[in-house]
Amino acid sequence: MSTNQKNAYLPALQEGTLDVQGEFMWGSNYTFLINVTHENINLQAVYKPTRGTRPLWDFPPASLPRREVAAYLVSEALGWKFVPTTIFRQDGPYGPGSLQLFIEHDPEYHYFKFTETDRQRLRPVVLFDILVNNADRKGSHVLLDSGGHLWLIDHGICFHTKGKLRTVIWDFAGEMIPDDLYADLRQFRKLLTIDNDLQPGAKTSQLVRNLSVFLSNEEISAVAQRTERLLESAQFPDPDSDRRHYPWPAV
Repeated sequence: MSTNQKNAYLPALQEGTLDVQGEFMWGSNYTFLINVTHENINLQAVYKPTRGTRPLWDFPPASLPRREVAAYLVSEALGWKFVPTTIFRQDGPYGPGSLQLFIEHDPEYHYFKFTETDRQRLRPVVLFDILVNNADRKGSHVLLDSGGHLWLIDHGICFHTKGKLRTVIWDFAGEMIPDDLYADLRQFRKLLTIDNDLQPGAKTSQLVRNLSVFLSNEEISAVAQRTERLLESAQFPDPDSDRRHYPWPAV
């Protein structure tokens, strides 16, 4: 199934009937497998209700499912289409929460078992995690479907205004960013236009308006600042030696 076909399921996720099939037991927050039916479409999705999230001292309460949707919006704006189609449903079975298209994949084949060829495909994944300030990029959060497309999941603890990047993928530290990815970053930065006193005449972009439903103005500004830093350095950063830069557990 192509990424375009997956995006075609957006109306089903937005309007379909939701039926709980079971609970995923490996996470720290409540996560459910949902069957979605809409007209002649039947699909599975991952549902994360707001009231099922464990409070964190460094993230606003009940904000994690909204960050899942924000990560999807950033992935789409970059044109990289890493994050499965994700929306926010107010009428979920256990209340408001994120609903993300479930990706069929082999759970035993993840970052730590990737071939060298597949690992070489992860440069844009690293840049994406830097932009969203991913505090929890485990090896099992990088999926490969039967068609060979890379997918990224679990973005509830992203977009903090302070440096929180924790990831297992440091393969390209110190390398220069390839020209094609650098061009994508430049285009993405143009989409993050914010109407404020520092940008006279600037009009808030559609991307910023969309993100503002799920993130604070400070968090959106931080995304723009991280993008600018990447463009200025033009290279993949090294791990920050002043803090823990790997998630736990790693898988």
